[in-house]
Amino acid sequence: MSMQESLTHHLQAAVKEHYKVDINSFEFQATRREFEGDITVVVFPLLKVIKGNPVQIGTQLGEYLVAHVDEVVAFNVVKGFLNIVLSDSYFLHSFSTILKEENYGFGPNSNDAMMVEYSSPNTNKPLHLGHIRNILLGSSVASILKASGKKVYKTQIINDRGIHICKSMLAWQRFGNGETPETTGIKGDKLVGNYYVKFDQEYKKEIEALRSEGSTEEEAKAKAPSILAAQEMLRKWEAGDTETVALWKMMNEWVYEGFEQTYTQLGVSFDSYYYESNTYLLGKDNIEEGLEKGVFYKKDDGSVWCDLTEDGLDEKLVLRSDGTAVYMTQDIGTAIQRVKDHPDVTGMIYTVGNEQDYHFKVLFLILKKLGYTWAEHLYHLSYGMVDLPSGKMKSREGTVVDADDLIEEMTQTARSISEELGKIDDLSESEKSELYHTIGLGALKYYILKVDPKKRILFDPKESVDFQGNTGPFIQYTYARIQSILRKAGNVGEIDYTKLQLHPKEKELLKQLQLYPEKVQEAAANFSPAVIANYTYDLVKEFNSFYQNVPILGTDNDHEKSFRTQLSGIVGSVIKSSFLLLGIEVPERM
Repeated sequence: MSMQESLTHHLQAAVKEHYKVDINSFEFQATRREFEGDITVVVFPLLKVIKGNPVQIGTQLGEYLVAHVDEVVAFNVVKGFLNIVLSDSYFLHSFSTILKEENYGFGPNSNDAMMVEYSSPNTNKPLHLGHIRNILLGSSVASILKASGKKVYKTQIINDRGIHICKSMLAWQRFGNGETPETTGIKGDKLVGNYYVKFDQEYKKEIEALRSEGSTEEEAKAKAPSILAAQEMLRKWEAGDTETVALWKMMNEWVYEGFEQTYTQLGVSFDSYYYESNTYLLGKDNIEEGLEKGVFYKKDDGSVWCDLTEDGLDEKLVLRSDGTAVYMTQDIGTAIQRVKDHPDVTGMIYTVGNEQDYHFKVLFLILKKLGYTWAEHLYHLSYGMVDLPSGKMKSREGTVVDADDLIEEMTQTARSISEELGKIDDLSESEKSELYHTIGLGALKYYILKVDPKKRILFDPKESVDFQGNTGPFIQYTYARIQSILRKAGNVGEIDYTKLQLHPKEKELLKQLQLYPEKVQEAAANFSPAVIANYTYDLVKEFNSFYQNVPILGTDNDHEKSFRTQLSGIVGSVIKSSFLLLGIEVPERM
């Protein structure tokens, strides 16, 4: 039984004894720092049932708790808030329990299985800063869900077909002179992305030429030779033309190899892959089933629709009049196929930007109407865009911030700041390189993940690598400091808890450590890595306050030294554990 559950049980008995009423639940909160106490009962909600002065009611409840709960040693009442002081023995028992837990903070395994979709790039360009937020969010949420006790499948759907893919193919065919990643030394996804930009440059020239001959902007865009050739290439691909399909496979393989290198750099992985070239025909059978059930209806032109007006949405096209699928058709079919592939899946999370909010409302509602029980547990992990001080990114104009270039920039920024601080001179060059990469990537990941997913981010690389404040390097530095303490301490003796009297800073640190399991569950319930990031920052601030005010290795009391060393070690373990949930490594030295 947790302390909150124990207090609830005794508070129920207290109100029954004093006021002859039954109250099922009580409101608890952390005691404000300016008052003495460890946990606070909010008295005001009780006034709905108990008539009287809140201070008097709080006093009676506090006296009852002191008399009946061993761990409650004192209380005070401030207006309608009952502040409860817990015993040192309660916190020390909690500490000894944490010390024994192998995966402290993680929930017990359940039968729930969730599928998390993230990344889902196009095969016509390299991954960029926008993808990075998607990838880091999806990967972290998958880790957090697993830590909460769920089974997790990590997947993505790769957009490997369509007119945009043909644009890169056509430009390479016309201007590539047979070059490959091997012959140029250019990473495959970047090479293909260069030709996507090349297509756009040529297309714009053709549009300008047509406009100068009298065509309107729209006419010029529609009849420019490049776009007509790309449309013809798409038709050939859909018809299975051998030469076109061979070119498509070759260039896609270049891109996949490039993507994999970036994923390795970012430290993310997937359990399965879905390709739009395989899924774009899915969903048509499901539309037929929906027609039979009355979920969909057919218009006079033969197109099929779903009327969602009674649900506050609009009418949605799910099959064109010529029988071809739209994106909604494919997404319906893909969701159903995924559950067939993984029958234990009870829900799915789609990590996709907020410009698709409406699409997912419609998709989830249609799947519910089709009668799939797992559709009740679908979630769109919607997130805001990432901007740079220089402005918005555009792929076709080649103004995106390439993911690989950003990772390299972060590593170099970490290098220059670390060298300025000058604390790693005794490391070898390979150790330094590894450290710069760890710090740079940690800075990038933390800067992005500490923000609520729904908020837009203005990303500043230099600000993110600051060694002070709410940054990844600041937390990594604290972890490294703790490891230094542990190395200096060596083997510490057994702790006699009866000979310890907790310093207020020790108590505050223990209270922060106790929050970790509920923060893991909160982050999982809200699909928000920001909960873990900001909890870790609060823990680190609490540790640094403890470190500055309480001697750890400098105390003359051996029991205090052992306790404070082990307390520091537990803080280090929780920092490492929580940062792993964010996909961030922690260095042993900095």
